Amino acid sequence: MIDSKKGFLFLSLLFVLTGYGCFPSYNTQTGEYKNFFQPSDSIPDYSNFKFWAAHPWKKDPSDSIPLSLRKIPIDTSVDVFFIHPTSFTDPHLNDLVWNASLSDADLNAKTDYTSILYQASVFNGSCRVFAPRYRQAHYFSFLTKDTLKSKAALSLAYKDVEAAFLYYLKNYNNGRPLIIASHSQGTLHAALLLKEYFENTPLQQQLVAAYIVGLPVSETYFSLLEPCATPTQTGCINSWRTLRTGYMPDYVQQEKTKAIVTNPLSWIKTDSLISRKKNEGSVLYNFNRKYKYTNSAKIEGNILWTNRPRIFFSFLLKTKNYHAGDYNLFYYSIRENLKQRIAAFTLKEKSMQ
Repeated sequence: MIDSKKGFLFLSLLFVLTGYGCFPSYNTQTGEYKNFFQPSDSIPDYSNFKFWAAHPWKKDPSDSIPLSLRKIPIDTSVDVFFIHPTSFTDPHLNDLVWNASLSDADLNAKTDYTSILYQASVFNGSCRVFAPRYRQAHYFSFLTKDTLKSKAALSLAYKDVEAAFLYYLKNYNNGRPLIIASHSQGTLHAALLLKEYFENTPLQQQLVAAYIVGLPVSETYFSLLEPCATPTQTGCINSWRTLRTGYMPDYVQQEKTKAIVTNPLSWIKTDSLISRKKNEGSVLYNFNRKYKYTNSAKIEGNILWTNRPRIFFSFLLKTKNYHAGDYNLFYYSIRENLKQRIAAFTLKEKSMQ
């Protein structure tokens, strides 16, 4: 569905090997999920809040706000439908279990206290946050040569995402402006959702913007939805993958189509380096600490280059792939851009009335 699949596969593996090392342990949270789900909960029922990792009418990690932002007024006139990345990574299940169980307490804790806390929360200053649990495909689905089982696993995952989205539309949207956001495996599903339900449909007029990150999305994948070219453009697509400056892996060099790449510090189409001094804040291991001026951003071909983050002991950071930090490294910039696009969308809506 999205071009340059090889690049995604390799990124997915690196995310599994290195990504969650950036996050605090979620194991201490597992207890709250014990006995909450039953083995019979094999198919999600989105009328039940427990099948939502984030929902505006329950308390969950997406409600968390970094300490330095807590006094800033919140505006929730827009909704975000966020599709989380792969957290089903148990290597012992390779080629044995292709889709996650919704009653897996450890996995639900892992999802909620990594992606939902550190990624979905970026939207809570401007949006009501909806993030469905879904029977995500095991990361092995992206590595196996058994394409039939891989496609079946990803198809089942998308089926849940689609069901959650349709339930959201019917029961919660009520014509409200909408943002589609995702990371990694979630972006695979988000791109298809945008293509099937937004392009050339009435929903396209409700789309503030999309932030579909961590996986290469071809510029030719959409026929009507365009890459965002300015910080205030609406109805458009933002996407990027973050690697260390100078690192251009083979799988990226082999990509045959141009990917959508947004600079999340400038939000304009330019190959110019945007200095780390323009980065107002990252959210890393310590959620409540604001890491200022951590890293730069520069569009280089199909990926986003950045310097090694300037934080204490960063010289120990050997990885050149910052996939796990695609949102976190630019956390404050994304929050600010959301306000800009929503303001532009609101102004456009008023001018049409």
